[in-house]
Amino acid sequence: MRAIVSVFGTDQKGIIAKVSGKLYELGINVEDISQTIMQKYFSMIMLVDTTDCVKKFAEVADVLSDLGKEIGVEIRIQTEDIFRTMHRI
Repeated sequence: MRAIVSVFGTDQKGIIAKVSGKLYELGINVEDISQTIMQKYFSMIMLVDTTDCVKKFAEVADVLSDLGKEIGVEIRIQTEDIFRTMHRI
């Protein structure tokens, strides 16, 4: 299953490394990534494949949320279908 991971917060060194490293540990593959920094604010959206993930989706959401708290950013994951439905115009 494909999903969208979003990361938002104040810019700091290592955000991409920590998030992508955690995804790797979970068996999640990053298929596409877009990130930007606007002044001091960091935002990143990743399209990921959870097919080989070692945890259930809800557990992944908790792990990523906890990582976000640890590094001072907000991290969320949504299935691609939910993301598409929420952003349909």
